[in-house]
Amino acid sequence: MIDGWRRWRASTRIKDGDGRALQPFRWWQLPVRALFWLSVSSGGDRQTEYAVDVRHGANMDREKVRVHLYVDGAHRFESKLPAMFPVEGGAIEVAMSAYGIRRCHYVTRAGAEHQLTPDPKSAEGRRARLDGEHPALSRSIGVFSVLTLVVGVGLNLLQIAEPLSRIPPIAERAGIFESPVHLPLWLNIALGLAAVPASVERSLRLRYNPLLDRAGN
Repeated sequence: MIDGWRRWRASTRIKDGDGRALQPFRWWQLPVRALFWLSVSSGGDRQTEYAVDVRHGANMDREKVRVHLYVDGAHRFESKLPAMFPVEGGAIEVAMSAYGIRRCHYVTRAGAEHQLTPDPKSAEGRRARLDGEHPALSRSIGVFSVLTLVVGVGLNLLQIAEPLSRIPPIAERAGIFESPVHLPLWLNIALGLAAVPASVERSLRLRYNPLLDRAGN
C-alpha cells in the first residue's frame, strides 16, 4: 500500500520531456551537475540506455531542482524531487540530501536494487574512479568522513542533552543530566565546518544515514 502511494505521488510530479538531446558533461559543471547511466535489455540484443541528469546548482534550493530522464539520448521525462521514473523492467528512483545525490537506483519489479553508474567526468564518477584505482586511500577517506560525523553528532548530543534535561517537566521525571563535555564555541564551529566536506564526500558515494547525514544538514 505504501509503495503504491509512493508511486502515485511520484507520477504526479512527472512531466513529459521535449525530446532535446542530452548534453555531454563539462568539467566546469562538477559542482552543479550530476549525471548517471543505466543500460537495460529490451529483448534480444537491444539495449535501452537511460541517463539521469540532475542540475542541482550546488543544491542551493532543493525545491527548484529538477531531475531529467533521457532515453537513448533524448529527453523523455522531468520531475521534482524525490523522483521515480518508470523504465523497462522497473523504475529509477532519485533523491537528494542537502549535500548532493543520496539515491539514484534502478529498482526492478522483483524488488532488486542497482545503483546507476555515474558519468566518469562527474564528481561522483571521479570519486568512484578513486575507489577503483586506490581502494586503500578511498576506504581511509570514507572512514574519516564517518568518524568526523560520528564525533560531531555525539558531542552535540551530549551538549544539547544537559539544557534539555533542565526543563522542569523533564527534570522532575528523569533528573538533570550533567554533560561531561563542554566545548568552546570555536570548536563547535570547527566541528560543524568539518561536517560539511564529510557529508559531501559521502554524497559522492551515494551514502546516506538519517542520523549522521541529516544531522550535518
